[in-house]
Amino acid sequence: MNYIEVTFDLTCADDFIPDVLAAQLGNAGFESFVQEKDKLLAYCPENLFSVSKMQEALSLFPILLELTYETKNIREQNWNEEWEKNSFEPIIIDNKCIVHSPQKNIGDFDIDIIIDPHLAFGTASHETTQLIISEMLNINFSETEVLDMGCGTGVLSILASKLNAKNVTAIDIDKFSYENTIHNAALNRIKNIVAKQGDASLLHDMNFDVILANINRNILLRDMPFYCNVLKENGIILFSGFYAEDIKRIEESAEAHRLQKISERIKNNWAVVTFKKCRQ
Repeated sequence: MNYIEVTFDLTCADDFIPDVLAAQLGNAGFESFVQEKDKLLAYCPENLFSVSKMQEALSLFPILLELTYETKNIREQNWNEEWEKNSFEPIIIDNKCIVHSPQKNIGDFDIDIIIDPHLAFGTASHETTQLIISEMLNINFSETEVLDMGCGTGVLSILASKLNAKNVTAIDIDKFSYENTIHNAALNRIKNIVAKQGDASLLHDMNFDVILANINRNILLRDMPFYCNVLKENGIILFSGFYAEDIKRIEESAEAHRLQKISERIKNNWAVVTFKKCRQ
């Protein structure tokens, strides 16, 4: 998938500005963000990018600030080149799980996950992934059917398998993510992950005990009926990919679909909320 990269100049902006800006851009189809010194890099799939929608979102920016930006096209092969040039440092969650590239490893942990991310997003470096992993480490996955929506590199799928899930279905709309999940599952010698390319429309004739959805807020809200339809009674669903101020909107939509909130956690203003499907 091709992307549009928009780089916003935030020189002299307050520390909270990138989070507020990212929340606004999420309403205009942007799916991921990278914060650098004095800059916010925002990524939108090329087929969803609209200058008018972006400008409309910026016009609603609640803080008086002159925003300047530059745009450029990011082609599929460029992601590969960037990941090839940059490996990532090992990431340790709760002193139990380590996520590392094939070239790097440290220590001995209960769960060891190898991720070669050169084809997709998701090394566990982002707060949302770390939050979900931490929550997953406290869930009994034994013999469960698991869905990983927006699987990226497949890191959550691989963790679910290593936590003794029976089967894992990993879905991502991006071709490279789909291929990368298969690649990383093989690196970890995992054989019970079925990867699929597509969106929530693929969710038919399926039932899951646990659903993991680390996606953009607007997509979560849009696809909530699909998730709830395939979640078994008393099943667990973990939502992340949004900011703390969006928790109420997620809760309202979830409750309308018979989901009962179990817990929430916040890290650097990013949130994960866990729900359980109630009986009618």
